[in-house]
Amino acid sequence: MNIHEYQAKEIFRKYGIPIPPGEVATTPEEAEAIARKYGTTVVVKAQVHAGGRGKAGGVKLAKTPAEARDVATKILQLTIKGLPVEKVLVTPAADIASEAYVGIIVDRASKKPVFMASPAGGIDIEEVAAKTPDKILRHPIDPRYGLRTYEAMQLAFFLYSDIKQVRAAARILQQLYAAFSGNGGSLAEINPLVTTPTGEVVALDAKMVIDDNELERRPDIAELRDESAEDPSEVEARKASLTFIKLDGNVGCVVNGAGLAMATMDLVKYYGGDPANFLDIGGSSNPEKVVAALRIITREPNVKAILFNIFGGITRTDDVANGIVSAISENPLRIPLVIRLTGTNEEIAVKILEKNGLSAMTDMDEAVKKAVALATGGKAA
Repeated sequence: MNIHEYQAKEIFRKYGIPIPPGEVATTPEEAEAIARKYGTTVVVKAQVHAGGRGKAGGVKLAKTPAEARDVATKILQLTIKGLPVEKVLVTPAADIASEAYVGIIVDRASKKPVFMASPAGGIDIEEVAAKTPDKILRHPIDPRYGLRTYEAMQLAFFLYSDIKQVRAAARILQQLYAAFSGNGGSLAEINPLVTTPTGEVVALDAKMVIDDNELERRPDIAELRDESAEDPSEVEARKASLTFIKLDGNVGCVVNGAGLAMATMDLVKYYGGDPANFLDIGGSSNPEKVVAALRIITREPNVKAILFNIFGGITRTDDVANGIVSAISENPLRIPLVIRLTGTNEEIAVKILEKNGLSAMTDMDEAVKKAVALATGGKAA
């Protein structure tokens, strides 16, 4: 679960990380009032779950309250990576002497949180990694002990040479790890972590992603979810108990089981197509979930063909077949559909489909190739 910058900053503040004050506005008039209260140059920042806000015009300086109102007006009219901006954060501008990056992410390979630190902050860390990888220090953390003082100092010395700044940064790094581990984070970062002309070390930005598996036991964190800032399809899928991630491809995939879903997506790529989504209907699906899955996928204009790839173990293939028939009855498809069903109640499922003018395949490779060919105008690899 993504949370907004202002929400991440509140969490970081609770752990002692030095962060400038800031307030959220939903109208230009509110932004003007907040800027007038601070009485200095402010930064108006779009609050939206998307990177590249600055490049999209979502971060602007305002020297006066009237200018804050004007830039807030423009930012609140933006749509950034498909998401409308509905609120802005107004915060006093800081004098910056240097910018660094620090962040933590869960590394699936090492099965540990990994700290990343770079003296090249203020820009996309992916760009730094691609162009100047020597400017990034990666350090895995043993979750049994957390970030120990000597480890924090090692990371901080990679960022600064001034011992006071090193000590201040080391303290912030330990506080960041405490915020990350104490709130079920899968990612936490500060970009930029800045030094001021007077030598202070301050976090000007904050980002956190919370592991969805943590939300049930952390209701206070779950309340931070802002569904209006999320993709509507992903919100609908979550409410229907579907695991769904939207992509940019042309083959819509409906699969049962995460492993089979990943294998299906790999095959779509292998045969020359691009998956339009990851969608797992789960192991004990019902017709209503299949109806919801088709409704979500067919809403996307880039989807040129739909592939059902169902291996029935716990999942009953006749349930899936009934769901497909119900969905098509409610909303007739305007794009081709390829169905691969095998496993539990396969014979019943085939009869249900045939009775309704549909057919199913049993070979996975052949089904994927057919779906890709239909999506690409017969150009499957």
